[in-house]
Amino acid sequence: MPQLGADMSAGKLQGWRKHVGDQVQRGDIIAIVETDKADIEIEVFTAGVIEKFLVQPGEKVPVGTVLAIIREEGKPLEAEVHRIPTVAAHEPIPAAPLAPAPSIAPIETRPAAGETRLHISPVARKVAADLGVDPVTLVGTGPGGRITLEDVQRAAQAKPVQPAAEAPPDRQARMRQAIAAAMARSKREIPHYYLSTTIDMSRAMAWLTQENLKHTVEGRLVYGVLLLKAVALALRDVAELNSIWMDGKAMPARDIHVGVAISLRGGGLVAPALHHTDRQSLDELMKNFRNLVQRARAGSLRSSELGDPTITVTSLGEQGVETVFGIIYPPQVALVGFGKVVERPWSAEGQIVSKPLITATLSADHRVSDGHRGGLFLAAIDRRLQDPEKL
Repeated sequence: MPQLGADMSAGKLQGWRKHVGDQVQRGDIIAIVETDKADIEIEVFTAGVIEKFLVQPGEKVPVGTVLAIIREEGKPLEAEVHRIPTVAAHEPIPAAPLAPAPSIAPIETRPAAGETRLHISPVARKVAADLGVDPVTLVGTGPGGRITLEDVQRAAQAKPVQPAAEAPPDRQARMRQAIAAAMARSKREIPHYYLSTTIDMSRAMAWLTQENLKHTVEGRLVYGVLLLKAVALALRDVAELNSIWMDGKAMPARDIHVGVAISLRGGGLVAPALHHTDRQSLDELMKNFRNLVQRARAGSLRSSELGDPTITVTSLGEQGVETVFGIIYPPQVALVGFGKVVERPWSAEGQIVSKPLITATLSADHRVSDGHRGGLFLAAIDRRLQDPEKL
């Protein structure tokens, strides 16, 4: 059971997407896990053959519990694995007697002969079951005809609501509790320091206007991707902010995976990763950013996207906020905030002129860096945005 964020101590297995004996490759989806925030597609990170499932669908187990055994190619199957929770030190689990786990048959998920696979997000499937909506009767409006949560909700509104024998669990309430626990832990354990700076966006916005003339309406860039790329490149200059705090020390991350705070339509938020943000072109970043937002709100994120962020960027500019000081999301050691772009008087070359300005803030872990290094990081973001054609 992977840890999909610092606020997760356990997860419920919804179902297997593979079968015993199946060949799997790195990146294949093997299972769906329900968390307090969303239903997450669980990837495998090795190639091999599935030997055994150790956890039954519907069972909730602690983070670190072995879910399945995969025999890697060219390697013999080792001694039978017991279901031993291996959780992080900050989430202790009481010891329990160890016993061999039974072999559990997977849920059949392959379509029968003559049927087509139903494309529906896990959260939409769950809500459809709760509301008594048959997904087979729906026409999906998501990417590739995927049935979304909104499709299910529209269908539910068109039929009388039957009283349920037992109300389904309130995921929004559980999400708020999970966020509260993570943020309380962050403020309790991490000695935050905060910095802010004002950045002249005139060059970036002028370049963006000209660049978008070369794009179709669907392919146009938003200034947010410039901010994401500038943050990623600035981390090359101040690498200690691209770290994970583990076992009482900072562990530098090999890659730069910027987490993006995304608000969900029903309330709450998630912050999945844009992998290798510093290596992507702006066009790739725009495409992947849109896709990430769409899948986050449709409930079809992958486990690696929630587990891999090395720093988080949050922006409340669309809500009219000019300055945001965020709380670091453990085990990360920094968070960058951006407000909205506003026109303000600005002194340039001895003259007062009107400029589009944005406030950038840094919340950082004082155990890992200090104000001097944090200031250099914000200056590096500013410097990158003054050369937008090089992003």
